[in-house]
Amino acid sequence: MQKRWVLKPKNDSNAINKLQSELGVNPIIARLLVNREILTFEQSKNFFRPSLEQLHDPFLMKDMDIAISRIERAIGNNEKIMIYGDYDVDGTTAVAVVYSFFRAFHSRIEYYIPDRYAEGYGISTQGIDYAADNDFSLIIALDCGIKALEKVEYANTRGVDFIIGDHHLPGDTIPDACAVLDPKRSDCPYPYKELSGCGIGFKIIQAFIQKNEMDMEEAYKYLDLVAVSIASDIVPITGENRILTHFGLKKLNSNPSVGLQALIDLSSNKTGVFSINDIVFQIGPRINAAGRIDHAKGAVNLLISKSKEEASTYSAAVDDQNNLRKDFDLRITEEALSIIENSESNQLRKSTVLYKSDWHKGVIGIVASRLTERYYRPTVILTQTNGHIAGSARSVLGFDLYEALSECSDLLDQFGGHKYAAGLTMQEKNITLFQRKFEEVVQRSIKPEMLQQEVSIEAEIELKDIDNKFYRILKQFEPFGPQNEAPIFVSKNIKLHGSAYVVGSNHLKFTSFQDGSPAFDCIAFGLAEHIGHLNSKRPFDICYSIEENNWRGKKNLQLNIKGIRY
Repeated sequence: MQKRWVLKPKNDSNAINKLQSELGVNPIIARLLVNREILTFEQSKNFFRPSLEQLHDPFLMKDMDIAISRIERAIGNNEKIMIYGDYDVDGTTAVAVVYSFFRAFHSRIEYYIPDRYAEGYGISTQGIDYAADNDFSLIIALDCGIKALEKVEYANTRGVDFIIGDHHLPGDTIPDACAVLDPKRSDCPYPYKELSGCGIGFKIIQAFIQKNEMDMEEAYKYLDLVAVSIASDIVPITGENRILTHFGLKKLNSNPSVGLQALIDLSSNKTGVFSINDIVFQIGPRINAAGRIDHAKGAVNLLISKSKEEASTYSAAVDDQNNLRKDFDLRITEEALSIIENSESNQLRKSTVLYKSDWHKGVIGIVASRLTERYYRPTVILTQTNGHIAGSARSVLGFDLYEALSECSDLLDQFGGHKYAAGLTMQEKNITLFQRKFEEVVQRSIKPEMLQQEVSIEAEIELKDIDNKFYRILKQFEPFGPQNEAPIFVSKNIKLHGSAYVVGSNHLKFTSFQDGSPAFDCIAFGLAEHIGHLNSKRPFDICYSIEENNWRGKKNLQLNIKGIRY
């Protein structure tokens, strides 16, 4: 499918010129900064030179003082504390960070991860009962709990206090917990709203250290886990998250925890340098696989390991679960694609809703993502579990999935999520009715341009603008991620040097130039269809990111082609 090329609107030329003058950089770099709402010398300095001193005071978060006082009282009274978290990467890293920190000086502490299939997402009655029956008087819940009004009320009747540390949007009412830490609370003055669940856990230990005048290095040693959570949970890499990720990646690449080192050893990346993408595609899926295939406590055991031998045992189990997850993922994706390809009515729809009773619940979210990438339309994948139908939904840029599901709520038992991803349950008798109504809602509300994938382009530049100095400055924009993507540029009237050729199954390699520019090696993944035009020697336009290729010790700048147009 041909992608739409969308050039970001030109920003205020006065702001660009002012920044260019203050920094002594070229106008392209100044434009990239203004695109990221970096408008002054001081903001630029903080962006290019992140410092842990720039982290916000954790006590700016509403209820943090109450939370720390309650934890101190629990430690002082030798109470049993439970660290409770979700079963995904963000939840398990959050539990690993907070549990590892407090167990160093408080022995009466355990962690608890709900079973994805027996208990479901969030705080469970079973978890509260386990705490009460085993004399836990305090639960610190991480990456969940902000909407658990009834569960927290139940815990109160059983004599168990809750501290909630969540980053999801609250409902109209806040749970009646001892303390509720969530920057997205409307009454929370904390300056940065986009922390991950593990980021909230980090702020808890930062606050505890600050109040008790401990060495802050005791918090910083967990920054590699915080970086893994930020990358895997796809939160914006801006502001405080960018600082945490910058230093977390440094630790990951120099002195990672033994658990993360075991996962690095299993990965295919042998360069010794891990990026956000490496976390997303090589570390995150292995951690997630534990909860998808078996139980997420296996992932936590790995992340809190104290010895290489212990970590090696747990990482081998997690890797086996990930391989099984990939098998399920591949089989179900192929089955789902076959259903669409063999049905003309399915192909003509503006949405995808598919159901098969034996599809594994642990991977339907991954399958929904793959089908969304393939057909680029709102997608819901359904399966049967524990006597009801469970589903995972994914959307496309600009389309509000949560709002669409709200319009179908009369057919659903439960649903939750956000604009681009959601989960839902329903009765089997409602599947066909839901397929029909969801398609009606999507047809009525989706705009035609939303059904075509978009490439967001930062600026049009000439190839002669690209040199090693320009690339070195671009590198300082890292780490890249949501709301700080690797810049994509467009250049026009490009000419081919030599011939283009296909590599792998559907990729192109070629060398290109403009009049007056040096020639650049190019790699174009999935774009082999353009080989005929390129080899005809007719000019063409390209959009691309700039990267450094290292082949047998020789480094050179390379263009990673995202689109070709003529």
